[in-house]
Amino acid sequence: MSEYSATRPLRILSLDGGGAKGFYTIGVLKGIEGMLGGAPLHERFDLVYGTSTGSIIAALICLGHTVDEIHALYREHVVKVMGKKFPWSKSAALDELAGEVFGSKSFNEFKTDIGIVATHWSFETPLIFKTSINQAHGDKGNFVPGWGCTIGDAVRASCSAYPFFFRTLITTHDGQKILAADGGFCANNPTLYAIADATEAFGALRENLRVVSVGVGEYPAPKRYLSLSHWLGYLFTVRLLQKVLEINTKSMNQLRQVLFKDVQTVRISKTYSEPSLAADLFESDLDKLDQLYQRGRESFRDVEGRLQKFF
Repeated sequence: MSEYSATRPLRILSLDGGGAKGFYTIGVLKGIEGMLGGAPLHERFDLVYGTSTGSIIAALICLGHTVDEIHALYREHVVKVMGKKFPWSKSAALDELAGEVFGSKSFNEFKTDIGIVATHWSFETPLIFKTSINQAHGDKGNFVPGWGCTIGDAVRASCSAYPFFFRTLITTHDGQKILAADGGFCANNPTLYAIADATEAFGALRENLRVVSVGVGEYPAPKRYLSLSHWLGYLFTVRLLQKVLEINTKSMNQLRQVLFKDVQTVRISKTYSEPSLAADLFESDLDKLDQLYQRGRESFRDVEGRLQKFF
């Protein structure tokens, strides 16, 4: 892990939740990686935070994967997860993804510091899996990376978008059992948590922070008329969850702009109105998801000049 100095730039990468719309995020990251000459992103960011689908991408980055490798894994696994119809089948597919991609890897295998955001369901508070004791806000004597969980367990917890997925029961290093749910319920945009770590835990000066905050884009709601019951279920569940996550994302971003307006930040998450781009977090049409990836590439180009100044 990096050693931090209050006088040097500290670069943060923050990745929103958004299910299958993470293809947009990957498109943005492909542009950033290319801008950096193909350097692994974990070598250019001191701290990476991710929520839900952003936690999968963040974990893979911090393990040293290239963006192309992450894209290939998403094309293989995420489409299968989102294509399942029921909570038990979605959860089983997510478990399979976590097992195949992360195996039994522990937080000690990360190459740079990370924060994976989940929700402590019983306490109704954030549950953040972290790498370094430097990120502890008090109680450092009891800090254990990732609460002693595997990377796969942390990612499953962060991605457990209840009620569409089962909540995840994790066991900490000291045998405590915690029922966890999707991190999007508390911070779908985890940028504020990352800045808090950087300033309060690492002691970095605000003027030395360089924050890249990547969303998943906003798109028209897809129309699903397979049956009346299917449409009603979609209307009152998926669209409600989608709305909750979008409100949460915008609220966190607005707070960042108010509380940390002096912190140099590039926020990348465009809004699209074309009907052909209608998508939600459970999109499983690979052709549609490839379009989101391409939109992410375009969005990077719009801010490339600003990002170059960060590095």
